Amino acid sequence: MEILEIDTGDTAWVLVSAALVLLMTPGLAFFYGGMVRAKSVLNMLMMSITTMGIVGVLWVVVGYSMAFGESFGGFLGNPLQFAFLEGLMDPEKATFTVPSLVFAGFQAAFAIIAVALISGAVADRMKFSAWATFAAVWALLVYFPAAHWVFSFDGGTAEKGGFIANSIQAIDFAGGTAIHINAGAAALALCLVIGPRLGFGKVPMRPHNLTLVMLGAALLWFGWFGFNAGSALGANAMAGVAWINTLAGGAAAMLGWLLVERLRDGHATSLGAASGIVAGLVGITPAAASVSPLGALIVGLAAGVLCAFAIGLKNRLGYDDSLDVVGVHLVGGLVGTLLIGFIADPSSPAGVAGLFYGGGLDQLWRQVAGAVIVMVYSFVVTFAIAKVLDKTMGLRVVDEVETRGIDTAVHAETGYDLSHIGYSTYGVRQTLIVPAREEIDA
Repeated sequence: MEILEIDTGDTAWVLVSAALVLLMTPGLAFFYGGMVRAKSVLNMLMMSITTMGIVGVLWVVVGYSMAFGESFGGFLGNPLQFAFLEGLMDPEKATFTVPSLVFAGFQAAFAIIAVALISGAVADRMKFSAWATFAAVWALLVYFPAAHWVFSFDGGTAEKGGFIANSIQAIDFAGGTAIHINAGAAALALCLVIGPRLGFGKVPMRPHNLTLVMLGAALLWFGWFGFNAGSALGANAMAGVAWINTLAGGAAAMLGWLLVERLRDGHATSLGAASGIVAGLVGITPAAASVSPLGALIVGLAAGVLCAFAIGLKNRLGYDDSLDVVGVHLVGGLVGTLLIGFIADPSSPAGVAGLFYGGGLDQLWRQVAGAVIVMVYSFVVTFAIAKVLDKTMGLRVVDEVETRGIDTAVHAETGYDLSHIGYSTYGVRQTLIVPAREEIDA
């Protein structure tokens, strides 16, 4: 891989992009927090925020090295090569045109949100200690290796880079496979092991604060411009293409989701708008530098429509993916990754032609292979991790805690102090938050 001279403009852009991507995790916390019932909002926020601490420490200690160290056969980076980010403080050490330490910081924010995404599938019922343990183990065994496969590129060989990027040569510009398909498959495995919430399919479990949901979606979209455009690793034309495509993909998906709601249900909802935005952003993430703006609209529209239908699968198949991580991130990631094989534009910065641009099936099979490998690996290993943790420490809170709410039982706090209206805090919590036992048992 050719090492270029460090460029201050590129460095400044990647630093700003890293901050934008890091902001996405608090944005995700708001997005998820508003979607749960009021008795679990703090726990949902904590699952995202503490992931920043857990994965942030692991990334510095060994994660970056596992993802971007010299490769063992294309499957894993040398975990000791850059342990504690050793050697990256050298101002002359560069990754493309930015200091390697800046690149490490940018990728750290990716690692954090990849793990945090999974938490939405097990809202309301997972032990906080079990989540913290799972987040650490999953990052080490699943995310860091997958990031190496997809993001560690070394000019077409597997000696120093990952096998999906170098040997299979699947295109994943900013994480459709390594982050979204990866997290979505893990979410499915985890929610299958932990089981459904009490009253799932019988008791309404509506979002308690749609204002938080919309705020979270807005922060995610804002941060996603750093997520995608920052992945160009420079203030350049590729970043501009990715920025425009990020706008187009999110916008088209929002309209597509709302159209499905309007035709299917008779009304368009704010939750649908927020979910559509996220679905489109997930879809365009792998394709941001390989499709035209028209292609981005197609990707976004397809992701919005398909994800709007996909979230209903949990009711038909009986798995309780609380906040639709599978329906949005797994399905959206698959849509964006596979559509590259059809509509990749040779005039785009990636320079690859999809099937509809005369490229034949060459890029399509590469996209399918990359997506399937990550999806299967993530599901199988996550299922094994969850089973071991369930047998050793238990994944799930007891029924009484789930009924009362994890916030008070685990964190000794409530999201909303309502005592000022004249009732005791406990009385208000029982009246306004906890469903009646007969509703749960119905």
